[in-house]
Amino acid sequence: MPEPNTRTASGGAFSTVRRRVLLGVAGLVALTALAGLLLFLARPGDSSAPPEAARPRTTARPSEGPATRQPHTQHRAPFPAPPRTDDPVVFAEAAAEVLWSYDTRARTHREHLAGLREWMTDEKEYADWESVSAQVPDPALWSRMRANHQRATAEVLEAHFPQAFEEALADDPGAITSAYVYAVTVTGRQAITWTDSGAGAEPRAVTLAVQCRPERQCALAGVVPRVSP
Repeated sequence: MPEPNTRTASGGAFSTVRRRVLLGVAGLVALTALAGLLLFLARPGDSSAPPEAARPRTTARPSEGPATRQPHTQHRAPFPAPPRTDDPVVFAEAAAEVLWSYDTRARTHREHLAGLREWMTDEKEYADWESVSAQVPDPALWSRMRANHQRATAEVLEAHFPQAFEEALADDPGAITSAYVYAVTVTGRQAITWTDSGAGAEPRAVTLAVQCRPERQCALAGVVPRVSP
């Protein structure tokens, strides 16, 4: 595949990451390639932010008026489609924006998850859907948010390959060819609004696993448990 975005250094070595996990943590055996990546990047000391930084941030404010009030439904704009790119950084930026954005007025919980699934790799051995769906509020919270017309927009500020990933590639540049899964850390800002002019904003950060095989478009493989610098 072409050289990654010039805003970053060279891509990470997926197989090397797996090997380091196996050598460095006693008792870990038979790890899948994706599990090896996630465990390596989630090691204590690799994160510049606590685990909570990658969790969904939502605000379910009490509804005004009778409890039987039903929220209105906005026009149903198409769920954002994955970008057609072979650059893992470009794809990760778009994926982070989608993960941090939602509109409970326009989509149900199930519809939102269905839209996110379209971003996932179709290679089951590398797809960690649970780590992605965990970024979305559960159905009960989504329902409360919907009652308050809660929605969020996101702005991506920066994206790069984590230092640990770059070091792995330096050790074995050819190892990425096993799965072509890259780790990309994205930082940005999320703005949340709800009924009665309520609003709030906060910084966000996440490390994503993105698969970009040669001659194919990139796809999301998973969300790393901790943000890796």
